[in-house]
Amino acid sequence: MKYIASIDYDHLDNGVFLTSLARSLSQQQGNSDLRSIIIHSDSEYTERIIQTGVMRDEATIRSIKDLNNRLVALFADEGVSAIGLNPYQRNLITQQNGTLTLDHSFLDTLPSQSVLLLSTLVQNADENKIEPLSLPHFATFLYEELQADELFLFSKSDESEIFTDRKTETDPRWDTMDSEFREHQIPDEFNNFNHPVRLATARDFNQLPNLEQTITINSSKN
Repeated sequence: MKYIASIDYDHLDNGVFLTSLARSLSQQQGNSDLRSIIIHSDSEYTERIIQTGVMRDEATIRSIKDLNNRLVALFADEGVSAIGLNPYQRNLITQQNGTLTLDHSFLDTLPSQSVLLLSTLVQNADENKIEPLSLPHFATFLYEELQADELFLFSKSDESEIFTDRKTETDPRWDTMDSEFREHQIPDEFNNFNHPVRLATARDFNQLPNLEQTITINSSKN
């Protein structure tokens, strides 16, 4: 299974969540059938940088770079082999005329047994500058470009009970989702998302490729 998992804004500033996720990833690494790609943007850390007098655009880029390094270190502390990349590096992902392009040849040289940790920083070829993509846009692009098997979001509440309680219910759809479920379970960045995903908790993420402790959210009907 090749999967992409998004760590959203709030979870990036949640040390308990990140440690739990790292431990789950560590348990996954014994499974050669899993190819793990973790993506992230920025967090509340950006605001703390701005408070030091740095302009928002620069603070956002600095925050994302720092978070990528910190996540690699945190994962390593839990025994997870991770490769951290900001995709503007080596022009891994470039954006030109509104179109994103991924350099598959470079990606193919990376060891598949390591967790690949990608930030949302890409190279804007039109303006020759680094810029962050929105996490939902980046997630959708990577999922389609890499032909991933699954795309995961992490529950805002981080409570496993919701997954047990809902097992007998119909899988929700983005357009008909219960408002309370959306408010308490869906990360804010993905409120307007309309791509099939699986919702998971960090604690139960170690069970992959078993998907029983996840909730499927389907795209809206046309």
